[in-house]
Amino acid sequence: MARHPVFSYRFAKIHALYVQKAQRKQRTSEEVDQIICWLTGYDAAGLRQQIEGENDLETFFAEAPRMHPNTALIKGVVCGVRVEEVEDPLMRKIRYLDKLIDELAKGKAMEKILRQ
Repeated sequence: MARHPVFSYRFAKIHALYVQKAQRKQRTSEEVDQIICWLTGYDAAGLRQQIEGENDLETFFAEAPRMHPNTALIKGVVCGVRVEEVEDPLMRKIRYLDKLIDELAKGKAMEKILRQ
């Protein structure tokens, strides 16, 4: 099976796009980072290191300290695809993150986004 091209996208570029999307909807880069850290287990320093290290998405998720145990509660559609039905584990993680950032941009409360 061929490797999906999105896996080689630079996380720093994706992060910048997430921040832009959030800011267009009057949300903050801090909220974006909070979501990313919640999902992946990175702390602020680890997240900065991933951004500055120019790692790709595959490396970013491979080096993540731990995926949050409540990721199974992330459900819904992103780009016409149900995140809970994505078979490839790496693509599912990417879609989880996309879904959470979409929820942020749509004005959802952080408590709900973080499945608390």
